[in-house]
Amino acid sequence: MTAKKFEVGDKVSVLDEAINGVVVAVENNDITIETTDGFLMTYFVNELIKENNTNYLGSINTTDTLHKKNIDSTPKKKNNVPVFKSDKIEKGIPEFDLHIEKLVKNFRGMNNFDILNIQTETAKRHIEFAIRNRIPKIVFIHGVGEGVLKAELDFMLKRYENISFQDANYQKYGLGATEVYFKQNVK
Repeated sequence: MTAKKFEVGDKVSVLDEAINGVVVAVENNDITIETTDGFLMTYFVNELIKENNTNYLGSINTTDTLHKKNIDSTPKKKNNVPVFKSDKIEKGIPEFDLHIEKLVKNFRGMNNFDILNIQTETAKRHIEFAIRNRIPKIVFIHGVGEGVLKAELDFMLKRYENISFQDANYQKYGLGATEVYFKQNVK
């Protein structure tokens, strides 16, 4: 049996999970993918299946993706300096922009209720994904505006038991973002 070869840009699926994505970094037996939901996840070679031997390198700009997501594809061995778990967590915090122009191609003709419904359903989908995949923290960018989306997001987040949230870093986001923390191993 030959070893699986993955390259940046390959479209892949995760075995035993309903997760698809594109390879953004390959390091020995660790393959980092960007899921269709925008999360960066790392798997072992034997946990992935290449789809149709198709390379999507032309459809994504991997250097922008790598730079944007703070992933360095070079080996991380620097004088045997230990890498702490907290260092890894802070690097790839998923951010989701809930502005309607980022979610749909054309929103003309949509009323405010329809727009808000799409935004909250998108946020709910990302929250459920983060819970299922044990992602510790995500950030929703909702903007300032009149505060309707922020209020709706706060109301929705309060209904989850193992979630805490707060305004995101003011220096980075201003008043237009919320950080969501997922409490793990709560019994």
